[in-house]
Amino acid sequence: MARKLRVQYPGAIYHVMNRGDRREHIFKDDTDRKLFLQTLGEACQKTGWFLHVWCLMPNHFHLVIETPQPNLVAGMKWLLGTYTGRFNRRHKLFGHLFSGRYKALIVDGSGSGYLKNVCDYVHLNPVRAKMLSPKQKLGAFPWSSLHLYLQSSRKRPAWLRVGRLLGEHGIPRDSKKGRREFGRRMELRRQAQNESGQYKPLRRGWCIGDKAFRKELLAQMKEQMGEHHYGEERAETEQERAEGIVREGLKQLGWKEADLAARPKGDREKLKLAVRLRAETTVTVKWIAQRLRMGTWTHLNHLLYWHRRETSR
Repeated sequence: MARKLRVQYPGAIYHVMNRGDRREHIFKDDTDRKLFLQTLGEACQKTGWFLHVWCLMPNHFHLVIETPQPNLVAGMKWLLGTYTGRFNRRHKLFGHLFSGRYKALIVDGSGSGYLKNVCDYVHLNPVRAKMLSPKQKLGAFPWSSLHLYLQSSRKRPAWLRVGRLLGEHGIPRDSKKGRREFGRRMELRRQAQNESGQYKPLRRGWCIGDKAFRKELLAQMKEQMGEHHYGEERAETEQERAEGIVREGLKQLGWKEADLAARPKGDREKLKLAVRLRAETTVTVKWIAQRLRMGTWTHLNHLLYWHRRETSR
């Protein structure tokens, strides 16, 4: 059976979840959690994603991601693959870390309450898992974005965007007063949550929104793919983005395409362009090496390693 298609479009919002293989832990300690958040930040830099909320549990994670460009698949492939490699190297393990494909439910972000419900659901996850005692405030849990919502913007990563959710709660400003009001509302939400049926739609299906929103998505899918909603994964846009960076770099240098082949494999300007491609896209080292005429991907990896060593001194 063909794999279910990931629906991607500019400005899409997703509730993304993934569990450990066989429900095993994906974080063994706080160092792993920090490593995941570091990797998540790098993924946001590469893809341009905005994170509205996140929550790390022992054997799974929740993210609410907004994608200005239609690149969820490319970004998640990089995020999960990179974190798995880093986790395995740290713990001297190998093989799969995550269980199958991640779930990605499309969220209606039109201001009709669906985005607010999803974000509140993610922030209240530690309560449902009984990881907070009744006497502990929600902000006491360190591994979700909620405690960052209660702090000033100086203490938040640039890729966490709080304005959208604050607005959904009717809080006009990211001020001390606004943050205090958000915390109060979340504590009320905690007391009123009803696990029996309120959150079921947030865990199942393929989209979170009303009938009109669902109908629009289905029409878009039908227009692009015909009658069926299954098929091969959509061709990624990351190579197009990378090509744009290459063209921009050549223009700035005053080079023509032929100059890439004419110049040495380890040319310093070519290396700078390779570093930018690694930082701003999810294309592979192999693709970069071939595109910039820098020899084998292992040779380029070696150059990138020594570049990182030199710049970190």
